[in-house]
Amino acid sequence: MLKNKKIAFIGAGSMAEAIIAGLIRKEIIFPEQIIATNKSNKERLQYLEKTYGIETTSSQVEAVDVADIVILAMKPKHMEDSAVTIRKQIHEDQLVVSLLAGTSSSYIESLLEKEIAVIRTMPNTSAHVGESATVISKGTFASEEHVKIAATLFQAIGTVTVLAETDMDVVTGISGSGPAYFYYFTEAMEEVAQEAGLSPQDAKELICQTILGVAKRLIQTDKSPKELYEEVMSPGGTTEAAFHVLKENGVKESFKEAIQASIHRSSELGNDKKSATLK
Repeated sequence: MLKNKKIAFIGAGSMAEAIIAGLIRKEIIFPEQIIATNKSNKERLQYLEKTYGIETTSSQVEAVDVADIVILAMKPKHMEDSAVTIRKQIHEDQLVVSLLAGTSSSYIESLLEKEIAVIRTMPNTSAHVGESATVISKGTFASEEHVKIAATLFQAIGTVTVLAETDMDVVTGISGSGPAYFYYFTEAMEEVAQEAGLSPQDAKELICQTILGVAKRLIQTDKSPKELYEEVMSPGGTTEAAFHVLKENGVKESFKEAIQASIHRSSELGNDKKSATLK
């Protein structure tokens, strides 16, 4: 499917590198099929070229001109400037894949001023270890074949789920921001462990294995999360004592509010872009 396809990364940050590394490691494409560019960091391009054997350039125009697939991996705030730069080189036979949070496919289509296939994606930072939960959705002019191509690309860094673009704000709050929630709770567990006398190394090992076990159990069982945490509890026991404090402090409700805030912010960012387009 991707044989002889040239892929251009517009932006060369950590997510772009994670995808490049996954594609090459899993031999989905070869290094010579990839070209990466960014606005000004030549050292970053030299690092990617040396580490992965890919082609790099400081010219977005040059990268797009040779590409079959264009992956938008810049910061969302730079999308408008990049669109002005590359829109003359972009043509309808190319596939545009967006990694940009809070940026709709219709907004990208309007900036590029073309009836071009756009696939919007939302990977997460677990892409760095090949365990991203990536969601993809198709724009107005994208076909099922384009969805398959995008799915093949992102399977290099984890799982792929295809959803309607209207679900993307929820996805952002759940899986896009999701790793940060778990890191936050892990930080609290590590702090308590160390305050109680465990070494940082022992605390990390215990917590990481606990998280890994929870994930595997959730995947392998039909039981609900509530059923699973109730399995851990015994009347008057240690887990029940912990949950008494969690409930007393409204932790579940606060956590749900935090996720809703993330979802709402994603929607706000998208609406801001729509407003800017209409002006």
